[in-house]
Amino acid sequence: MHDQGDGYGLWFMVVINSAIFIIFAFSFFKPQTKRDWRSFSAFSAFLIALFTEMYGFPLTIFFLSGWLQSKFPDVDWFAHDSGHLLEMIFGWKANPHFGPFHLLSFAFIGGGFVAISAAWKVLFQAQQKKVLATTGLYAHVRHPQYIGFILVMFGFLLQWPTILTLVMFPVLVTMYVVLARHEERDAIAEFGDEYRAYARTVPAFVPRWRGIAKAMSDA
Repeated sequence: MHDQGDGYGLWFMVVINSAIFIIFAFSFFKPQTKRDWRSFSAFSAFLIALFTEMYGFPLTIFFLSGWLQSKFPDVDWFAHDSGHLLEMIFGWKANPHFGPFHLLSFAFIGGGFVAISAAWKVLFQAQQKKVLATTGLYAHVRHPQYIGFILVMFGFLLQWPTILTLVMFPVLVTMYVVLARHEERDAIAEFGDEYRAYARTVPAFVPRWRGIAKAMSDA
């Protein structure tokens, strides 16, 4: 039986970190419809699964411990910092919190939350006026909030990959695509040719990058 190390079994940290990020995302996303709640609940489940392994029980490390120990015998895989798998596997010897993958994860996580927040402001104003949201990030992509959720999840995968979150990620991305298609049908029913014209010029998920950085900085 392996010692889990000082960084595991901290269920209070699981609850606190999950609550902080879920509340933070909620303050930006503000779900209203059943589809909103479905997408937000799935995102919340991803975060809970992530922090459960980060601070609670390192299921991925236990599952892969034999292979990891044989390939990288110099690493103490049950030390908490070793949960930064990408830094460990690629031989980052310094503090993994300052490793390239960890720092890159902050860019994706921060960018994702900025996108969610910026998109919500535009969408809320459009809903109040009962018009189609076509400004800000919506001028560059039709579903910026879903893109924001995907960026945040991808960022956490870079920071602390686990088997469960790696399995959940493509499932959640597919779910967001399906939800987006449903929303587009509703938008066509409400706005008709106006939305069809908008959809012909603005991509759904992959933005044309010219001007996207300016839109986020102006949010």
